[in-house]
Amino acid sequence: MSEASRLMSFKNAGKNADEMRRRRQEGQVQLRKSKRDETLQKKRNMPNAGDVSTGAGDPVDSDIDGNEKPTLLNLEAIIANVHNDDPVVQLLVVQSARKLLSSDRNPPIDELIQAGMLPKFGACLMSDDPNLQFEAAWALTNIASGTSAQTMAVVHSGAVPLFLKLLSSPHPNVCEQAVWALGNIIGDGPALRDLVIELGGLKLLLRLLTPNIPLGFLRNLTWVMVNLCRCRDPPPPVAAIQELLPALLYLIKHPDDSILVDTVWAISYLTDGGSDHIEMIINAEIVPHLVPLLSHSSSKVQTAALRALGNIVTGSDQQTQVVLDCGALSHFQGLLNHSREKINKEAVWFLSNITAGNQSQVQAVIDHNLVPLIIRHLSGSEFLTRKEAAWAISNLTINGNVDQVRYVTEQNAVPALCKMLTERDTQVVQVVLDGLSNILAASGENLEEVTTMIEACGGLDQIEALQEHHNIDIYRLAYGIIERYFGEGMNDDTSTTAGIAGDERSQDINPMANAPATFEFNATMDGNLQGGQLFNQQGGFDF
Repeated sequence: MSEASRLMSFKNAGKNADEMRRRRQEGQVQLRKSKRDETLQKKRNMPNAGDVSTGAGDPVDSDIDGNEKPTLLNLEAIIANVHNDDPVVQLLVVQSARKLLSSDRNPPIDELIQAGMLPKFGACLMSDDPNLQFEAAWALTNIASGTSAQTMAVVHSGAVPLFLKLLSSPHPNVCEQAVWALGNIIGDGPALRDLVIELGGLKLLLRLLTPNIPLGFLRNLTWVMVNLCRCRDPPPPVAAIQELLPALLYLIKHPDDSILVDTVWAISYLTDGGSDHIEMIINAEIVPHLVPLLSHSSSKVQTAALRALGNIVTGSDQQTQVVLDCGALSHFQGLLNHSREKINKEAVWFLSNITAGNQSQVQAVIDHNLVPLIIRHLSGSEFLTRKEAAWAISNLTINGNVDQVRYVTEQNAVPALCKMLTERDTQVVQVVLDGLSNILAASGENLEEVTTMIEACGGLDQIEALQEHHNIDIYRLAYGIIERYFGEGMNDDTSTTAGIAGDERSQDINPMANAPATFEFNATMDGNLQGGQLFNQQGGFDF
Protein backbone atom coordinates (compact mmCIF):
# COMPACT_ATOMS: atom_id res chain seq x y z
CA MET A 1 0.00 0.00 0.00
CA SER A 2 1.38 3.42 -0.90
CA GLU A 3 1.95 6.16 1.66
CA ALA A 4 -0.75 8.17 -0.01
CA SER A 5 -3.27 5.35 0.15
CA ARG A 6 -2.57 4.63 3.79
CA LEU A 7 -2.95 8.14 5.14
CA MET A 8 -5.87 8.73 2.85
CA SER A 9 -7.71 5.96 4.64
CA PHE A 10 -7.91 8.04 7.77
CA LYS A 11 -8.64 11.45 6.30
CA ASN A 12 -11.97 13.10 6.97
CA ALA A 13 -14.66 11.61 4.78
CA GLY A 14 -17.17 13.59 2.84
CA LYS A 15 -15.44 16.97 2.85
CA ASN A 16 -14.00 19.09 0.13
CA ALA A 17 -12.09 22.35 0.27
CA ASP A 18 -15.16 24.47 -0.37
CA GLU A 19 -17.00 22.83 2.52
CA MET A 20 -14.06 23.16 4.89
CA ARG A 21 -13.84 26.86 4.19
CA ARG A 22 -16.17 28.35 6.73
CA ARG A 23 -18.41 31.38 6.76
CA ARG A 24 -19.99 32.98 9.76
CA GLN A 25 -23.21 32.00 11.49
CA GLU A 26 -25.71 34.83 11.08
CA GLY A 27 -26.87 34.47 14.66
CA GLN A 28 -23.39 34.89 16.10
CA VAL A 29 -22.30 37.85 14.05
CA GLN A 30 -23.22 41.24 15.39
CA LEU A 31 -21.42 43.02 12.60
CA ARG A 32 -24.65 43.44 10.66
CA LYS A 33 -26.54 44.76 13.66
CA SER A 34 -27.25 48.42 14.16
CA LYS A 35 -25.89 48.41 17.72
CA ARG A 36 -22.29 47.95 16.63
CA ASP A 37 -20.66 51.31 16.07
CA GLU A 38 -22.09 54.61 14.89
CA THR A 39 -20.12 54.56 11.68
CA LEU A 40 -21.60 51.17 10.90
CA GLN A 41 -25.15 51.62 12.12
CA LYS A 42 -27.83 50.81 9.61
CA LYS A 43 -29.84 53.80 10.80
CA ARG A 44 -28.66 56.97 12.50
CA ASN A 45 -30.61 59.60 14.36
CA MET A 46 -29.27 63.09 13.73
CA PRO A 47 -28.90 64.82 17.12
CA ASN A 48 -29.09 68.53 17.77
CA ALA A 49 -25.99 70.61 17.25
CA GLY A 50 -25.41 70.85 20.97
CA ASP A 51 -24.67 67.14 20.89
CA VAL A 52 -22.86 66.82 17.58
CA SER A 53 -22.23 69.06 14.62
CA THR A 54 -24.04 68.48 11.37
CA GLY A 55 -22.16 67.30 8.34
CA ALA A 56 -22.52 70.71 6.74
CA GLY A 57 -21.41 72.52 9.86
CA ASP A 58 -24.57 74.61 10.18
CA PRO A 59 -25.59 75.46 13.75
CA VAL A 60 -29.00 74.11 14.62
CA ASP A 61 -30.37 77.18 16.29
CA SER A 62 -29.89 79.50 13.35
CA ASP A 63 -31.22 79.24 9.83
CA ILE A 64 -29.22 79.25 6.62
CA ASP A 65 -29.04 83.05 6.67
CA GLY A 66 -27.78 83.08 10.26
CA ASN A 67 -30.98 84.51 11.73
CA GLU A 68 -31.94 83.57 15.26
CA LYS A 69 -34.91 81.25 15.58
CA PRO A 70 -37.92 82.04 17.75
CA THR A 71 -38.89 80.07 20.84
CA LEU A 72 -39.75 76.48 19.98
CA LEU A 73 -43.20 74.94 20.41
CA ASN A 74 -44.06 71.97 22.60
CA LEU A 75 -45.71 68.82 21.21
CA GLU A 76 -49.25 70.04 21.86
CA ALA A 77 -48.62 73.34 20.10
CA ILE A 78 -46.98 71.56 17.16
CA ILE A 79 -49.99 69.29 16.71
CA ALA A 80 -52.37 72.22 17.03
CA ASN A 81 -50.58 74.09 14.25
CA VAL A 82 -49.97 71.22 11.80
CA HIS A 83 -52.30 72.74 9.21
CA ASN A 84 -51.39 76.39 9.76
CA ASP A 85 -50.37 77.84 6.39
CA ASP A 86 -48.56 80.91 7.71
CA PRO A 87 -44.95 80.56 6.45
CA VAL A 88 -43.48 81.81 9.73
CA VAL A 89 -45.61 79.41 11.76
CA GLN A 90 -44.84 76.57 9.33
CA LEU A 91 -41.11 76.99 9.83
CA LEU A 92 -41.56 77.21 13.59
CA VAL A 93 -43.69 74.05 13.64
CA VAL A 94 -41.18 72.07 11.57
CA GLN A 95 -38.20 73.35 13.56
CA SER A 96 -39.91 72.49 16.82
CA ALA A 97 -40.83 69.00 15.59
CA ARG A 98 -37.29 68.41 14.40
CA LYS A 99 -35.96 69.47 17.78
CA LEU A 100 -38.21 66.97 19.57
CA LEU A 101 -37.30 64.22 17.13
CA SER A 102 -33.61 64.88 17.73
CA SER A 103 -33.98 64.16 21.43
CA ASP A 104 -32.21 61.13 22.83
CA ARG A 105 -35.10 60.50 25.22
CA ASN A 106 -38.17 58.91 23.68
CA PRO A 107 -38.66 61.13 20.64
CA PRO A 108 -42.41 61.40 19.90
CA ILE A 109 -42.20 59.73 16.50
CA ASP A 110 -45.53 57.93 16.61
CA GLU A 111 -47.32 60.94 18.04
CA LEU A 112 -46.15 63.14 15.20
CA ILE A 113 -47.00 60.50 12.59
CA GLN A 114 -50.50 60.15 14.03
CA ALA A 115 -50.89 63.93 14.10
CA GLY A 116 -50.41 64.04 10.32
CA MET A 117 -46.93 65.58 10.28
CA LEU A 118 -45.57 63.35 7.49
CA PRO A 119 -47.57 65.07 4.72
CA LYS A 120 -46.55 68.41 6.22
CA PHE A 121 -42.87 67.43 6.11
CA GLY A 122 -43.29 66.18 2.54
CA ALA A 123 -44.83 69.48 1.47
CA CYS A 124 -41.92 71.32 3.09
CA LEU A 125 -39.44 69.24 1.07
CA MET A 126 -41.02 70.74 -2.06
CA SER A 127 -40.80 74.29 -0.69
CA ASP A 128 -38.62 76.96 -2.25
CA ASP A 129 -37.31 77.83 1.21
CA PRO A 130 -34.05 75.92 1.83
CA ASN A 131 -34.43 76.42 5.59
CA LEU A 132 -37.80 74.70 5.52
CA GLN A 133 -36.45 71.94 3.26
CA PHE A 134 -33.52 71.34 5.58
CA GLU A 135 -35.64 71.22 8.75
CA ALA A 136 -38.19 68.88 7.17
CA ALA A 137 -35.49 66.60 5.76
CA TRP A 138 -33.83 66.46 9.17
CA ALA A 139 -37.12 65.60 10.88
CA LEU A 140 -37.85 62.84 8.37
CA THR A 141 -34.31 61.52 8.75
CA ASN A 142 -34.92 60.97 12.43
CA ILE A 143 -38.32 59.40 11.90
CA ALA A 144 -36.73 57.02 9.38
CA SER A 145 -34.10 56.12 11.99
CA GLY A 146 -36.83 54.49 14.09
CA THR A 147 -38.55 51.14 13.73
CA SER A 148 -39.21 49.47 10.42
CA ALA A 149 -42.86 50.54 10.64
CA GLN A 150 -41.82 54.15 11.21
CA THR A 151 -39.40 54.01 8.30
CA MET A 152 -42.12 52.53 6.12
CA ALA A 153 -44.47 55.35 7.11
CA VAL A 154 -41.93 57.82 5.72
CA VAL A 155 -41.73 55.83 2.49
CA HIS A 156 -45.50 55.56 2.17
CA SER A 157 -45.77 59.33 2.58
CA GLY A 158 -43.99 59.66 -0.77
CA ALA A 159 -40.75 61.05 0.65
CA VAL A 160 -38.27 58.92 -1.33
CA PRO A 161 -38.73 60.64 -4.73
CA LEU A 162 -38.59 63.99 -2.96
CA PHE A 163 -35.30 63.11 -1.29
CA LEU A 164 -33.90 61.95 -4.62
CA LYS A 165 -34.82 65.31 -6.11
CA LEU A 166 -33.06 67.10 -3.24
CA LEU A 167 -29.82 65.31 -4.15
CA SER A 168 -29.55 67.97 -6.86
CA SER A 169 -30.18 70.85 -4.45
CA PRO A 170 -27.75 73.79 -4.77
CA HIS A 171 -27.71 74.00 -0.96
CA PRO A 172 -25.11 71.53 0.38
CA ASN A 173 -26.75 71.06 3.77
CA VAL A 174 -30.11 70.24 2.17
CA CYS A 175 -28.45 67.79 -0.22
CA GLU A 176 -26.49 66.13 2.57
CA GLN A 177 -29.58 65.82 4.74
CA ALA A 178 -31.35 64.06 1.89
CA VAL A 179 -28.41 61.65 1.66
CA TRP A 180 -28.68 60.92 5.37
CA ALA A 181 -32.43 60.30 5.12
CA LEU A 182 -31.96 57.94 2.19
CA GLY A 183 -29.29 56.10 4.16
CA ASN A 184 -31.78 55.39 6.93
CA ILE A 185 -34.40 54.24 4.44
CA ILE A 186 -31.94 51.97 2.61
CA GLY A 187 -30.73 50.62 5.95
CA ASP A 188 -34.18 49.25 6.75
CA GLY A 189 -33.59 46.25 4.50
CA PRO A 190 -33.29 44.91 0.97
CA ALA A 191 -36.83 45.86 -0.11
CA LEU A 192 -36.33 49.58 0.49
CA ARG A 193 -32.73 49.37 -0.72
CA ASP A 194 -33.96 48.00 -4.02
CA LEU A 195 -36.72 50.61 -4.18
CA VAL A 196 -34.17 53.43 -3.95
CA ILE A 197 -32.02 51.74 -6.59
CA GLU A 198 -35.01 51.23 -8.92
CA LEU A 199 -35.91 54.92 -8.61
CA GLY A 200 -32.41 55.85 -9.81
CA GLY A 201 -31.04 56.68 -6.38
CA LEU A 202 -27.71 54.91 -6.81
CA LYS A 203 -26.74 56.91 -9.87
CA LEU A 204 -27.73 60.16 -8.16
CA LEU A 205 -25.74 59.27 -5.04
CA LEU A 206 -22.64 58.32 -7.02
CA ARG A 207 -22.86 61.61 -8.89
CA LEU A 208 -22.14 63.37 -5.58
CA LEU A 209 -18.77 61.64 -5.30
CA THR A 210 -16.56 64.47 -6.54
CA PRO A 211 -13.02 65.52 -5.57
CA ASN A 212 -14.27 68.69 -3.85
CA ILE A 213 -16.97 67.09 -1.69
CA PRO A 214 -16.58 68.18 1.98
CA LEU A 215 -15.19 65.53 4.31
CA GLY A 216 -18.28 65.34 6.52
CA PHE A 217 -20.51 64.96 3.49
CA LEU A 218 -18.25 62.25 2.06
CA ARG A 219 -18.40 60.32 5.33
CA ASN A 220 -22.20 60.33 5.17
CA LEU A 221 -22.17 59.30 1.53
CA THR A 222 -19.79 56.42 2.27
CA TRP A 223 -22.02 55.27 5.12
CA VAL A 224 -24.95 55.11 2.69
CA MET A 225 -22.84 52.90 0.42
CA VAL A 226 -22.34 50.53 3.35
CA ASN A 227 -26.11 50.25 3.67
CA LEU A 228 -26.45 49.64 -0.05
CA CYS A 229 -24.07 46.68 0.27
CA ARG A 230 -25.18 45.41 3.66
CA CYS A 231 -27.97 42.89 3.09
CA ARG A 232 -27.30 39.58 1.38
CA ASP A 233 -30.78 38.05 1.53
CA PRO A 234 -31.12 38.97 -1.22
CA PRO A 235 -27.90 40.80 -2.08
CA PRO A 236 -27.93 44.00 -4.11
CA PRO A 237 -28.60 43.56 -7.84
CA VAL A 238 -25.49 42.65 -9.80
CA ALA A 239 -25.83 45.77 -11.94
CA ALA A 240 -25.87 47.92 -8.79
CA ILE A 241 -22.76 46.21 -7.44
CA GLN A 242 -20.97 46.84 -10.72
CA GLU A 243 -21.86 50.52 -10.45
CA LEU A 244 -20.61 50.68 -6.85
CA LEU A 245 -17.25 48.99 -7.41
CA PRO A 246 -15.42 51.95 -9.05
CA ALA A 247 -16.58 54.16 -6.19
CA LEU A 248 -15.33 51.65 -3.61
CA LEU A 249 -12.00 51.40 -5.42
CA TYR A 250 -11.75 55.19 -5.27
CA LEU A 251 -12.72 55.42 -1.59
CA ILE A 252 -10.40 52.65 -0.40
CA LYS A 253 -7.50 54.96 -1.24
CA HIS A 254 -8.87 57.79 0.94
CA PRO A 255 -6.69 58.83 3.91
CA ASP A 256 -9.59 59.35 6.33
CA ASP A 257 -9.96 56.43 8.76
CA SER A 258 -13.73 56.76 9.04
CA ILE A 259 -14.16 56.59 5.28
CA LEU A 260 -11.74 53.68 5.07
CA VAL A 261 -13.60 51.71 7.72
CA ASP A 262 -16.97 52.17 6.04
CA THR A 263 -15.58 51.46 2.58
CA VAL A 264 -13.94 48.22 3.65
CA TRP A 265 -17.05 47.09 5.51
CA ALA A 266 -19.04 47.71 2.34
CA ILE A 267 -16.58 45.46 0.51
CA SER A 268 -16.81 42.85 3.26
CA TYR A 269 -20.59 42.73 2.93
CA LEU A 270 -20.27 42.18 -0.81
CA THR A 271 -17.68 39.42 -0.41
CA ASP A 272 -20.03 37.72 2.04
CA GLY A 273 -22.41 37.11 -0.86
CA GLY A 274 -20.60 34.11 -2.33
CA SER A 275 -18.16 33.18 -5.06
CA ASP A 276 -19.66 35.35 -7.80
CA HIS A 277 -19.47 38.47 -5.64
CA ILE A 278 -15.94 37.59 -4.59
CA GLU A 279 -15.00 37.34 -8.25
CA MET A 280 -16.43 40.81 -8.92
CA ILE A 281 -14.29 42.27 -6.13
CA ILE A 282 -11.21 40.52 -7.51
CA ASN A 283 -11.90 41.69 -11.06
CA ALA A 284 -12.31 45.26 -9.81
CA GLU A 285 -8.67 45.07 -8.58
CA ILE A 286 -9.65 45.96 -5.03
CA VAL A 287 -7.69 43.16 -3.33
CA PRO A 288 -4.23 44.77 -3.74
CA HIS A 289 -5.56 47.82 -1.89
CA LEU A 290 -7.20 45.73 0.84
CA VAL A 291 -4.17 43.69 1.84
CA PRO A 292 -1.96 46.57 3.11
CA LEU A 293 -4.80 47.63 5.42
CA LEU A 294 -4.16 44.51 7.51
CA SER A 295 -1.31 46.48 9.09
CA HIS A 296 -3.10 49.83 9.28
CA SER A 297 -2.56 51.89 12.42
CA SER A 298 -6.30 51.83 13.19
CA SER A 299 -7.59 48.55 14.61
CA LYS A 300 -11.01 49.37 13.14
CA VAL A 301 -9.51 49.49 9.66
CA GLN A 302 -7.58 46.28 10.35
CA THR A 303 -10.72 44.55 11.54
CA ALA A 304 -12.69 45.53 8.46
CA ALA A 305 -9.88 44.50 6.10
CA LEU A 306 -9.45 41.19 7.89
CA ARG A 307 -13.14 40.43 7.52
CA ALA A 308 -13.26 41.42 3.84
CA LEU A 309 -10.20 39.35 2.95
CA GLY A 310 -11.38 36.54 5.22
CA ASN A 311 -14.57 36.35 3.20
CA ILE A 312 -12.59 36.19 -0.03
CA VAL A 313 -10.55 33.20 1.15
CA THR A 314 -13.78 31.29 1.79
CA GLY A 315 -13.96 31.11 -1.99
CA SER A 316 -12.12 28.80 -4.35
CA ASP A 317 -8.41 27.95 -4.22
CA GLN A 318 -7.91 30.31 -7.14
CA GLN A 319 -9.67 33.19 -5.37
CA THR A 320 -7.72 32.45 -2.20
CA GLN A 321 -4.48 32.52 -4.15
CA VAL A 322 -5.19 36.07 -5.33
CA VAL A 323 -5.12 37.20 -1.69
CA LEU A 324 -1.94 35.25 -0.96
CA ASP A 325 -0.23 36.58 -4.08
CA CYS A 326 -0.79 40.10 -2.73
CA GLY A 327 1.32 39.23 0.32
CA ALA A 328 -1.47 38.83 2.87
CA LEU A 329 0.35 36.28 5.04
CA SER A 330 3.21 38.69 5.71
CA HIS A 331 0.80 40.68 7.92
CA PHE A 332 -0.28 37.79 10.12
CA GLN A 333 2.58 37.79 12.60
CA GLY A 334 1.27 41.16 13.71
CA LEU A 335 -2.38 40.12 13.63
CA LEU A 336 -1.81 36.95 15.64
CA ASN A 337 0.15 38.97 18.20
CA HIS A 338 -2.40 41.79 18.29
CA SER A 339 -3.53 43.01 21.70
CA ARG A 340 -7.20 42.55 20.76
CA GLU A 341 -8.41 38.99 21.22
CA LYS A 342 -11.13 39.40 18.62
CA ILE A 343 -8.59 40.31 15.97
CA ASN A 344 -6.60 37.22 16.97
CA LYS A 345 -9.72 35.13 16.53
CA GLU A 346 -10.55 36.55 13.13
CA ALA A 347 -6.94 36.08 12.02
CA VAL A 348 -6.98 32.42 13.03
CA TRP A 349 -10.31 31.96 11.24
CA PHE A 350 -8.71 33.44 8.11
CA LEU A 351 -5.80 31.01 8.38
CA SER A 352 -8.13 28.05 8.90
CA ASN A 353 -9.48 28.79 5.44
CA ILE A 354 -5.96 28.89 4.01
CA THR A 355 -5.12 25.50 5.55
CA ALA A 356 -8.36 24.27 3.97
CA GLY A 357 -6.73 24.90 0.59
CA ASN A 358 -4.15 23.07 -1.44
CA GLN A 359 -0.73 21.92 -0.24
CA SER A 360 0.99 24.96 -1.70
CA GLN A 361 -1.26 27.21 0.37
CA VAL A 362 -0.68 25.07 3.46
CA GLN A 363 3.05 25.41 2.87
CA ALA A 364 2.73 29.18 2.64
CA VAL A 365 1.29 29.24 6.17
CA ILE A 366 4.20 27.11 7.36
CA ASP A 367 6.79 29.20 5.52
CA HIS A 368 5.52 32.37 7.19
CA ASN A 369 6.09 30.69 10.57
CA LEU A 370 2.44 31.03 11.53
CA VAL A 371 1.79 27.49 12.77
CA PRO A 372 3.52 28.04 16.15
CA LEU A 373 1.35 31.12 16.70
CA ILE A 374 -1.80 29.20 15.81
CA ILE A 375 -0.83 26.49 18.30
CA ARG A 376 -0.16 29.13 20.93
CA HIS A 377 -3.71 30.38 20.49
CA LEU A 378 -4.94 26.78 20.55
CA SER A 379 -3.34 26.43 23.97
CA GLY A 380 -3.96 29.69 25.74
CA SER A 381 -6.53 32.02 24.19
CA GLU A 382 -10.24 32.48 24.78
CA PHE A 383 -12.48 29.61 23.74
CA LEU A 384 -13.70 31.05 20.44
CA THR A 385 -10.11 31.71 19.34
CA ARG A 386 -9.08 28.21 20.42
CA LYS A 387 -11.99 26.83 18.43
CA GLU A 388 -10.78 28.59 15.28
CA ALA A 389 -7.25 27.35 15.97
CA ALA A 390 -8.53 23.78 16.23
CA TRP A 391 -10.09 24.20 12.81
CA ALA A 392 -6.86 25.63 11.39
CA ILE A 393 -4.74 22.73 12.64
CA SER A 394 -7.30 20.07 11.75
CA ASN A 395 -7.65 21.46 8.22
CA LEU A 396 -3.88 21.39 7.86
CA THR A 397 -3.81 17.71 8.83
CA ILE A 398 -6.54 17.05 6.27
CA ASN A 399 -4.98 18.89 3.35
CA GLY A 400 -1.28 18.75 4.16
CA ASN A 401 1.19 16.17 2.96
CA VAL A 402 3.09 13.87 5.32
CA ASP A 403 5.89 16.33 5.97
CA GLN A 404 3.47 19.17 6.64
CA VAL A 405 1.43 17.09 9.09
CA ARG A 406 4.56 15.92 10.87
CA TYR A 407 5.72 19.52 11.10
CA VAL A 408 2.56 20.29 13.07
CA THR A 409 3.42 17.45 15.45
CA GLU A 410 6.94 18.81 15.90
CA GLN A 411 5.44 22.17 16.88
CA ASN A 412 3.77 20.48 19.87
CA ALA A 413 0.25 20.59 18.50
CA VAL A 414 -0.76 17.25 20.03
CA PRO A 415 -0.97 18.34 23.71
CA ALA A 416 -2.81 21.51 22.69
CA LEU A 417 -5.32 19.49 20.68
CA CYS A 418 -5.80 16.96 23.47
CA LYS A 419 -6.57 19.78 25.88
CA MET A 420 -9.55 20.69 23.69
CA LEU A 421 -11.10 17.23 24.10
CA THR A 422 -12.67 18.30 27.38
CA GLU A 423 -14.75 21.05 25.76
CA ARG A 424 -18.53 20.71 25.75
CA ASP A 425 -18.78 21.91 22.17
CA THR A 426 -19.30 18.66 20.27
CA GLN A 427 -18.21 20.16 16.98
CA VAL A 428 -14.87 21.20 18.46
CA VAL A 429 -14.36 17.71 19.87
CA GLN A 430 -15.05 16.18 16.45
CA VAL A 431 -12.63 18.57 14.77
CA VAL A 432 -9.91 17.75 17.32
CA LEU A 433 -10.44 14.00 16.99
CA ASP A 434 -10.13 14.35 13.22
CA GLY A 435 -6.87 16.22 13.63
CA LEU A 436 -5.43 13.68 16.06
CA SER A 437 -6.47 10.79 13.81
CA ASN A 438 -4.74 12.38 10.84
CA ILE A 439 -1.60 13.12 12.86
CA LEU A 440 -1.45 9.49 13.98
CA ALA A 441 -1.97 8.29 10.42
CA ALA A 442 0.90 10.46 9.19
CA SER A 443 3.31 9.56 12.01
CA GLY A 444 4.78 6.47 10.35
CA GLU A 445 7.89 5.31 12.17
CA ASN A 446 7.24 7.96 14.83
CA LEU A 447 3.87 6.46 15.78
CA GLU A 448 5.05 5.30 19.20
CA GLU A 449 6.34 8.77 19.97
CA VAL A 450 2.98 10.32 19.06
CA THR A 451 0.93 7.77 21.01
CA THR A 452 3.18 8.29 24.03
CA MET A 453 2.68 12.03 23.69
CA ILE A 454 -1.10 11.60 23.61
CA GLU A 455 -1.01 9.35 26.66
CA ALA A 456 1.38 11.58 28.62
CA CYS A 457 -0.79 14.70 28.28
CA GLY A 458 -3.95 12.89 29.32
CA GLY A 459 -5.34 12.70 25.81
CA LEU A 460 -5.70 8.93 25.84
CA ASP A 461 -7.92 9.03 28.91
CA GLN A 462 -10.10 11.63 27.23
CA ILE A 463 -10.36 9.66 23.98
CA GLU A 464 -11.28 6.52 25.91
CA ALA A 465 -13.96 8.42 27.79
CA LEU A 466 -15.33 9.80 24.52
CA GLN A 467 -16.19 6.24 23.48
CA GLU A 468 -19.15 6.69 25.83
CA HIS A 469 -20.15 10.03 24.32
CA HIS A 470 -23.81 10.52 23.41
CA ASN A 471 -22.82 11.93 20.01
CA ILE A 472 -22.45 8.97 17.68
CA ASP A 473 -19.90 10.71 15.45
CA ILE A 474 -17.65 11.44 18.41
CA TYR A 475 -18.06 7.84 19.57
CA ARG A 476 -17.05 6.54 16.15
CA LEU A 477 -14.00 8.79 15.91
CA ALA A 478 -12.82 7.95 19.43
CA TYR A 479 -13.42 4.23 18.95
CA GLY A 480 -11.50 4.25 15.68
CA ILE A 481 -8.46 5.92 17.27
CA ILE A 482 -8.40 3.55 20.26
CA GLU A 483 -8.97 0.45 18.14
CA ARG A 484 -6.30 1.26 15.61
CA TYR A 485 -3.58 2.96 17.63
CA PHE A 486 -4.05 1.96 21.27
CA GLY A 487 -5.83 -1.44 21.15
CA GLU A 488 -4.08 -4.57 22.35
CA GLY A 489 -4.38 -6.16 18.93
CA MET A 490 -2.84 -3.30 16.99
CA ASN A 491 -2.11 -4.28 13.41
CA ASP A 492 1.60 -4.12 12.70
CA ASP A 493 0.68 -2.13 9.60
CA THR A 494 -0.14 0.89 11.72
CA SER A 495 3.46 1.52 12.62
CA THR A 496 4.64 1.68 9.05
CA THR A 497 5.12 4.95 7.26
CA ALA A 498 1.86 6.56 6.18
CA GLY A 499 1.36 9.63 4.11
CA ILE A 500 0.03 11.25 1.02
CA ALA A 501 1.75 11.92 -2.23
CA GLY A 502 0.69 14.19 -5.01
CA ASP A 503 -3.01 14.08 -5.78
CA GLU A 504 -3.68 10.41 -5.05
CA ARG A 505 -7.23 9.73 -3.97
CA SER A 506 -7.86 6.20 -2.69
CA GLN A 507 -9.04 4.17 0.28
CA ASP A 508 -7.64 0.81 1.20
CA ILE A 509 -8.35 0.64 4.92
CA ASN A 510 -11.51 1.24 6.89
CA PRO A 511 -10.42 2.06 10.46
CA MET A 512 -13.97 1.39 11.66
CA ALA A 513 -14.19 -2.12 10.25
CA ASN A 514 -14.16 -3.59 13.76
CA ALA A 515 -16.58 -1.12 15.32
CA PRO A 516 -19.54 -2.71 17.14
CA ALA A 517 -22.34 -3.68 14.77
CA THR A 518 -24.75 -1.66 16.88
CA PHE A 519 -23.53 1.42 15.07
CA GLU A 520 -23.45 1.41 11.30
CA PHE A 521 -20.45 3.39 10.07
CA ASN A 522 -21.07 4.50 6.54
CA ALA A 523 -18.10 6.69 5.72
CA THR A 524 -18.14 7.14 1.99
CA MET A 525 -14.60 8.31 1.55
CA ASP A 526 -14.67 10.09 -1.75
CA GLY A 527 -10.96 10.55 -2.01
CA ASN A 528 -10.62 13.82 -0.13
CA LEU A 529 -8.08 13.95 2.64
CA GLN A 530 -10.62 13.72 5.42
CA GLY A 531 -12.12 11.28 7.96
CA GLY A 532 -15.19 11.54 10.16
CA GLN A 533 -18.18 13.84 10.08
CA LEU A 534 -18.69 16.59 7.53
CA PHE A 535 -18.28 19.93 9.27
CA ASN A 536 -19.57 23.05 7.62
CA GLN A 537 -18.91 25.07 10.75
CA GLN A 538 -19.13 28.80 10.85
CA GLY A 539 -17.53 30.85 13.56
CA GLY A 540 -18.50 34.14 15.14
CA PHE A 541 -16.93 37.53 15.42
CA ASP A 542 -18.69 40.33 17.25
CA PHE A 543 -17.70 43.98 17.53
